[in-house]
Amino acid sequence: MKFSVFQISRKGGREKNEDRMGYCYTRESGLFVLADGMGGHPDGEVAAQIAIQTVSALFQREAKPALADVPTFLTAALLAAHHQILRYTSDKSLGDSPRTTLVAAVVQDGRAQWIHCGDSRLYMVREGQKVTRTRDHSYLELRNASFQGLENINRNVLFTCLGSPSKPVYDISDPVNLEQGDRLLLCSDGLWGALDDDKIAKELGRNTVSEAVPNLVEEALREAGSSSDNVTVVAMEWETPDQFASTMGISTDSISEDVFASTIQAGLMDNSGFPDEIDDLDDEAIERSIAEINEAIRRTSAARKA
Repeated sequence: MKFSVFQISRKGGREKNEDRMGYCYTRESGLFVLADGMGGHPDGEVAAQIAIQTVSALFQREAKPALADVPTFLTAALLAAHHQILRYTSDKSLGDSPRTTLVAAVVQDGRAQWIHCGDSRLYMVREGQKVTRTRDHSYLELRNASFQGLENINRNVLFTCLGSPSKPVYDISDPVNLEQGDRLLLCSDGLWGALDDDKIAKELGRNTVSEAVPNLVEEALREAGSSSDNVTVVAMEWETPDQFASTMGISTDSISEDVFASTIQAGLMDNSGFPDEIDDLDDEAIERSIAEINEAIRRTSAARKA
Protein backbone atom coordinates (compact mmCIF):
# COMPACT_ATOMS: atom_id res chain seq x y z
CA MET A 1 0.00 0.00 0.00
CA LYS A 2 1.05 3.56 -0.69
CA PHE A 3 -0.70 6.55 0.80
CA SER A 4 -0.08 9.93 2.38
CA VAL A 5 -1.95 11.01 5.50
CA PHE A 6 -2.39 14.10 7.62
CA GLN A 7 -4.27 14.65 10.87
CA ILE A 8 -4.97 17.71 13.02
CA SER A 9 -7.27 18.70 15.89
CA ARG A 10 -8.02 22.22 17.16
CA LYS A 11 -9.98 23.18 20.26
CA GLY A 12 -11.77 26.17 18.74
CA GLY A 13 -13.85 28.21 21.15
CA ARG A 14 -14.66 25.35 23.49
CA GLU A 15 -13.24 24.88 27.00
CA LYS A 16 -11.79 21.51 26.07
CA ASN A 17 -11.29 19.31 23.04
CA GLU A 18 -13.49 16.22 23.13
CA ASP A 19 -12.51 15.03 19.63
CA ARG A 20 -10.11 12.14 19.07
CA MET A 21 -8.64 10.73 15.87
CA GLY A 22 -5.82 8.57 14.54
CA TYR A 23 -4.71 5.95 12.06
CA CYS A 24 -2.83 2.68 12.07
CA TYR A 25 -1.66 0.20 9.48
CA THR A 26 -0.04 -3.12 8.75
CA ARG A 27 1.63 -4.21 5.54
CA GLU A 28 -1.70 -4.92 3.83
CA SER A 29 -4.36 -2.93 5.67
CA GLY A 30 -4.94 0.60 6.98
CA LEU A 31 -7.43 1.97 9.50
CA PHE A 32 -8.51 5.61 9.87
CA VAL A 33 -10.80 6.54 12.75
CA LEU A 34 -12.33 9.64 14.35
CA ALA A 35 -14.68 10.19 17.30
CA ASP A 36 -16.37 13.31 18.67
CA GLY A 37 -17.29 13.15 22.36
CA MET A 38 -20.75 14.59 22.97
CA GLY A 39 -21.35 17.59 25.17
CA GLY A 40 -24.19 17.49 27.70
CA HIS A 41 -22.96 14.16 29.04
CA PRO A 42 -20.00 13.41 31.32
CA ASP A 43 -16.53 12.53 30.01
CA GLY A 44 -17.20 12.98 26.31
CA GLU A 45 -13.48 13.02 25.61
CA VAL A 46 -13.13 9.72 27.50
CA ALA A 47 -15.87 8.11 25.40
CA ALA A 48 -14.13 9.29 22.23
CA GLN A 49 -10.75 7.99 23.41
CA ILE A 50 -12.20 4.63 24.43
CA ALA A 51 -13.90 4.35 21.02
CA ILE A 52 -10.79 4.92 18.93
CA GLN A 53 -8.62 2.78 21.22
CA THR A 54 -11.09 -0.09 21.02
CA VAL A 55 -11.26 -0.01 17.23
CA SER A 56 -7.46 0.28 16.99
CA ALA A 57 -6.86 -2.58 19.45
CA LEU A 58 -9.18 -4.90 17.53
CA PHE A 59 -7.54 -3.90 14.26
CA GLN A 60 -4.11 -4.74 15.69
CA ARG A 61 -5.41 -8.14 16.78
CA GLU A 62 -7.27 -9.00 13.57
CA ALA A 63 -5.11 -7.53 10.77
CA LYS A 64 -2.46 -10.25 10.45
CA PRO A 65 -1.49 -8.52 8.18
CA ALA A 66 -4.90 -8.18 6.48
CA LEU A 67 -8.43 -8.38 7.85
CA ALA A 68 -10.25 -11.58 6.95
CA ASP A 69 -13.57 -9.76 6.47
CA VAL A 70 -13.65 -5.95 6.44
CA PRO A 71 -17.41 -5.35 6.99
CA THR A 72 -17.50 -7.91 9.80
CA PHE A 73 -14.55 -6.19 11.44
CA LEU A 74 -16.06 -2.71 11.11
CA THR A 75 -19.39 -3.78 12.60
CA ALA A 76 -17.81 -5.72 15.46
CA ALA A 77 -15.35 -2.90 16.21
CA LEU A 78 -18.11 -0.29 16.46
CA LEU A 79 -20.18 -2.50 18.75
CA ALA A 80 -17.09 -3.31 20.82
CA ALA A 81 -16.44 0.41 21.27
CA HIS A 82 -20.04 0.89 22.44
CA HIS A 83 -19.64 -2.05 24.83
CA GLN A 84 -16.40 -0.64 26.30
CA ILE A 85 -18.00 2.75 26.96
CA LEU A 86 -20.85 1.04 28.78
CA ARG A 87 -18.33 -0.90 30.87
CA TYR A 88 -16.57 2.34 31.78
CA THR A 89 -19.91 3.87 32.85
CA SER A 90 -20.69 0.87 35.04
CA ASP A 91 -17.19 0.69 36.54
CA LYS A 92 -17.28 4.40 37.47
CA SER A 93 -20.91 4.21 38.72
CA LEU A 94 -21.83 7.20 36.59
CA GLY A 95 -25.40 8.47 36.65
CA ASP A 96 -25.21 9.18 32.93
CA SER A 97 -23.10 7.51 30.29
CA PRO A 98 -20.37 9.24 28.25
CA ARG A 99 -21.26 9.34 24.58
CA THR A 100 -19.49 9.82 21.27
CA THR A 101 -19.87 9.66 17.53
CA LEU A 102 -17.61 7.39 15.49
CA VAL A 103 -16.49 7.12 11.89
CA ALA A 104 -13.92 4.54 10.78
CA ALA A 105 -12.56 3.48 7.40
CA VAL A 106 -10.47 0.51 6.33
CA VAL A 107 -8.30 0.54 3.21
CA GLN A 108 -7.29 -2.92 1.99
CA ASP A 109 -6.78 -4.68 -1.35
CA GLY A 110 -7.11 -1.37 -3.20
CA ARG A 111 -10.59 -0.75 -1.78
CA ALA A 112 -12.03 1.45 0.96
CA GLN A 113 -14.99 0.69 3.20
CA TRP A 114 -16.31 2.61 6.17
CA ILE A 115 -18.81 2.68 9.02
CA HIS A 116 -20.26 5.55 11.03
CA CYS A 117 -22.59 6.36 13.90
CA GLY A 118 -23.63 9.96 14.60
CA ASP A 119 -22.62 13.06 12.68
CA SER A 120 -18.88 12.72 12.27
CA ARG A 121 -18.44 12.40 8.52
CA LEU A 122 -16.38 10.72 5.85
CA TYR A 123 -15.92 12.40 2.46
CA MET A 124 -14.53 10.65 -0.59
CA VAL A 125 -13.11 13.05 -3.19
CA ARG A 126 -11.84 12.23 -6.69
CA GLU A 127 -10.31 14.89 -8.95
CA GLY A 128 -11.74 17.68 -6.81
CA GLN A 129 -15.28 16.31 -6.90
CA LYS A 130 -17.20 14.76 -4.04
CA VAL A 131 -17.88 11.11 -4.86
CA THR A 132 -19.86 10.48 -1.70
CA ARG A 133 -20.16 11.37 1.95
CA THR A 134 -21.79 9.75 4.94
CA ARG A 135 -25.27 10.81 5.99
CA ASP A 136 -25.55 12.07 9.55
CA HIS A 137 -27.70 10.23 12.06
CA SER A 138 -29.40 13.49 12.95
CA TYR A 139 -32.95 14.77 12.83
CA LEU A 140 -31.85 17.33 10.26
CA GLU A 141 -30.89 14.59 7.80
CA LEU A 142 -34.24 12.92 8.43
CA ARG A 143 -35.93 16.25 7.79
CA ASN A 144 -33.98 16.65 4.56
CA ALA A 145 -35.17 13.17 3.60
CA SER A 146 -38.77 14.44 3.87
CA PHE A 147 -39.71 12.81 7.16
CA GLN A 148 -42.72 14.68 8.54
CA GLY A 149 -42.88 16.47 11.89
CA LEU A 150 -39.18 17.38 12.11
CA GLU A 151 -39.31 20.94 10.76
CA ASN A 152 -38.27 22.70 13.96
CA ILE A 153 -35.66 20.30 15.37
CA ASN A 154 -32.10 21.56 15.81
CA ARG A 155 -29.51 20.12 13.40
CA ASN A 156 -27.25 19.13 16.29
CA VAL A 157 -29.73 16.66 17.77
CA LEU A 158 -28.62 13.10 17.03
CA PHE A 159 -30.87 10.09 17.29
CA THR A 160 -28.00 7.65 17.93
CA CYS A 161 -24.44 7.53 19.25
CA LEU A 162 -22.05 5.21 21.06
CA GLY A 163 -22.48 5.01 24.83
CA SER A 164 -26.21 5.57 24.88
CA PRO A 165 -28.30 3.04 26.87
CA SER A 166 -29.64 1.63 23.60
CA LYS A 167 -28.08 -0.23 20.73
CA PRO A 168 -26.42 2.21 18.31
CA VAL A 169 -27.73 2.77 14.81
CA TYR A 170 -24.94 2.69 12.23
CA ASP A 171 -24.40 2.60 8.48
CA ILE A 172 -21.71 0.67 6.65
CA SER A 173 -20.74 1.44 3.08
CA ASP A 174 -20.19 -0.88 0.17
CA PRO A 175 -16.51 -1.32 -0.74
CA VAL A 176 -15.23 1.32 -3.17
CA ASN A 177 -12.30 0.71 -5.55
CA LEU A 178 -9.64 3.37 -5.08
CA GLU A 179 -7.95 5.21 -7.94
CA GLN A 180 -4.71 7.18 -8.00
CA GLY A 181 -5.14 10.43 -6.07
CA ASP A 182 -8.43 9.56 -4.36
CA ARG A 183 -8.86 11.27 -1.01
CA LEU A 184 -10.72 10.10 2.08
CA LEU A 185 -11.41 12.73 4.74
CA LEU A 186 -12.85 11.96 8.18
CA CYS A 187 -13.97 14.97 10.22
CA SER A 188 -15.95 16.16 13.22
CA ASP A 189 -18.90 18.51 12.80
CA GLY A 190 -16.67 21.47 13.63
CA LEU A 191 -15.43 21.28 10.03
CA TRP A 192 -18.56 20.56 8.02
CA GLY A 193 -20.69 22.83 10.23
CA ALA A 194 -18.62 25.81 9.04
CA LEU A 195 -17.76 24.78 5.46
CA ASP A 196 -20.03 23.34 2.79
CA ASP A 197 -19.36 20.10 0.92
CA ASP A 198 -18.20 21.82 -2.28
CA LYS A 199 -15.62 23.88 -0.41
CA ILE A 200 -14.25 20.80 1.32
CA ALA A 201 -14.06 18.82 -1.92
CA LYS A 202 -12.44 21.60 -3.96
CA GLU A 203 -9.74 22.35 -1.38
CA LEU A 204 -9.03 18.65 -0.92
CA GLY A 205 -8.72 18.15 -4.67
CA ARG A 206 -6.57 21.23 -5.24
CA ASN A 207 -3.78 20.44 -2.76
CA THR A 208 -2.06 17.51 -1.08
CA VAL A 209 -3.68 16.41 2.17
CA SER A 210 -0.80 17.92 4.15
CA GLU A 211 -1.68 21.32 2.65
CA ALA A 212 -5.46 21.01 2.26
CA VAL A 213 -6.30 19.78 5.75
CA PRO A 214 -4.66 22.66 7.68
CA ASN A 215 -6.19 25.13 5.21
CA LEU A 216 -9.67 23.70 5.74
CA VAL A 217 -9.33 23.63 9.53
CA GLU A 218 -8.12 27.23 9.71
CA GLU A 219 -10.93 28.40 7.42
CA ALA A 220 -13.53 26.55 9.52
CA LEU A 221 -12.21 28.24 12.67
CA ARG A 222 -12.36 31.65 11.01
CA GLU A 223 -15.89 31.10 9.69
CA ALA A 224 -17.22 29.93 13.07
CA GLY A 225 -15.41 32.64 15.03
CA SER A 226 -15.32 32.61 18.82
CA SER A 227 -18.14 30.06 19.02
CA SER A 228 -16.24 27.48 16.97
CA ASP A 229 -16.63 23.84 17.92
CA ASN A 230 -13.62 21.52 18.10
CA VAL A 231 -12.36 20.94 14.54
CA THR A 232 -10.69 17.59 13.90
CA VAL A 233 -9.68 15.97 10.62
CA VAL A 234 -7.73 12.93 9.45
CA ALA A 235 -7.33 12.56 5.68
CA MET A 236 -5.66 10.05 3.37
CA GLU A 237 -4.52 10.28 -0.25
CA TRP A 238 -4.23 6.98 -2.11
CA GLU A 239 -1.43 6.08 -4.48
CA THR A 240 -1.92 3.22 -6.90
CA PRO A 241 0.66 0.52 -6.12
CA ASP A 242 3.18 -0.41 -8.84
CA GLN A 243 1.99 2.31 -11.24
CA PHE A 244 3.42 5.46 -9.72
CA ALA A 245 6.62 6.08 -7.81
CA SER A 246 5.89 6.83 -4.16
CA THR A 247 6.96 10.46 -3.83
CA MET A 248 5.49 11.18 -0.39
CA GLY A 249 3.78 9.58 2.54
CA ILE A 250 3.84 5.94 3.57
CA SER A 251 4.72 2.78 1.67
CA THR A 252 4.04 -0.48 3.49
CA ASP A 253 5.50 -2.74 0.80
CA SER A 254 8.79 -3.30 2.58
CA ILE A 255 7.55 -3.88 6.13
CA SER A 256 7.18 -7.37 7.57
CA GLU A 257 3.90 -9.14 8.24
CA ASP A 258 4.04 -8.62 12.02
CA VAL A 259 4.58 -4.84 11.96
CA PHE A 260 1.78 -2.67 13.37
CA ALA A 261 2.15 1.13 13.33
CA SER A 262 -0.29 3.48 15.03
CA THR A 263 -0.80 7.09 16.07
CA ILE A 264 -3.43 5.99 18.61
CA GLN A 265 -2.05 5.69 22.12
CA ALA A 266 -3.33 3.12 24.57
CA GLY A 267 -3.92 3.84 28.23
CA LEU A 268 -7.56 4.31 29.24
CA MET A 269 -9.01 1.04 28.17
CA ASP A 270 -9.25 -2.39 29.77
CA ASN A 271 -9.03 -4.99 26.99
CA SER A 272 -10.00 -7.89 29.24
CA GLY A 273 -13.62 -7.69 28.12
CA PHE A 274 -12.80 -8.34 24.47
CA PRO A 275 -14.19 -11.58 23.05
CA ASP A 276 -11.69 -14.23 21.99
CA GLU A 277 -13.12 -14.15 18.48
CA ILE A 278 -14.45 -11.05 16.81
CA ASP A 279 -17.71 -12.76 15.86
CA ASP A 280 -18.43 -13.41 19.55
CA LEU A 281 -19.48 -9.79 20.10
CA ASP A 282 -23.00 -10.41 18.84
CA ASP A 283 -26.36 -8.75 19.41
CA GLU A 284 -26.98 -10.80 22.56
CA ALA A 285 -23.74 -9.60 24.15
CA ILE A 286 -24.57 -5.99 23.32
CA GLU A 287 -28.08 -6.33 24.74
CA ARG A 288 -26.60 -7.72 27.97
CA SER A 289 -24.29 -4.71 28.18
CA ILE A 290 -27.21 -2.34 27.63
CA ALA A 291 -29.26 -4.06 30.32
CA GLU A 292 -26.34 -3.88 32.75
CA ILE A 293 -25.73 -0.18 32.19
CA ASN A 294 -29.42 0.68 32.46
CA GLU A 295 -29.54 -1.12 35.77
CA ALA A 296 -26.38 0.64 36.97
CA ILE A 297 -27.85 4.04 36.05
CA ARG A 298 -31.09 3.16 37.81
CA ARG A 299 -29.23 2.16 40.99
CA THR A 300 -27.13 5.34 40.93
CA SER A 301 -30.20 7.52 40.48
CA ALA A 302 -32.03 5.73 43.28
CA ALA A 303 -29.06 6.14 45.63
CA ARG A 304 -28.89 9.88 44.95
CA LYS A 305 -32.59 10.31 45.75
CA ALA A 306 -32.34 8.32 48.98
